[in-house]
Amino acid sequence: MAGIGPINQDWEPVVIRKKAPNSAAKKDEKAVNAARRAGADIETVKKSNAGTNKAASSSTSLNTRKLDDDTESLAHDRVPTELKKNIMQARMDKKFTQAQLAQLINEKPQVIQEYESGKAIPNQQIISKLERVLGTKLRGKK
Repeated sequence: MAGIGPINQDWEPVVIRKKAPNSAAKKDEKAVNAARRAGADIETVKKSNAGTNKAASSSTSLNTRKLDDDTESLAHDRVPTELKKNIMQARMDKKFTQAQLAQLINEKPQVIQEYESGKAIPNQQIISKLERVLGTKLRGKK
C-alpha cells in the first residue's frame, strides 16, 4: 500500500435534535407538572360528560330503536325450486353423479349438493357452468 498518503476524513458532524412536543405530550402529566414548577400558565377545562357513560348509552338506544323499527327481511336469496329440479333432472339424464358433475365444472361436490337441496346462494357463474356441461338451459325458458 505504498504511495497512499495519510487518510483524511471529510465527514461533517451530524446534529440530532428532539422534535418540539406535540399536543398529546403537552397534556402529559409530567409536562403539566414541569410547567407548574416553571410557573407557566396552565389552563384546565372540565369536560361535561367526563367519567360517565351517558354518551355511549344514549347512542346505543337510538341504534337499538332503529333496529327494532326495521321490518325489512334480511335473508339471502336461495336457489329456486324450479332451478334445483332442472339441475337434478339434467344430471340424471346425463347419468352423472353429483361428484362427477362437480369435477366437470371444477367445483366441490358440496356445491352441487347445496344447489340440488336449495340451500346454496345462486351464483350466475356456477349456473352457467352447469348449463354448459349439462347442455340444457336451466334458467328462464327452455
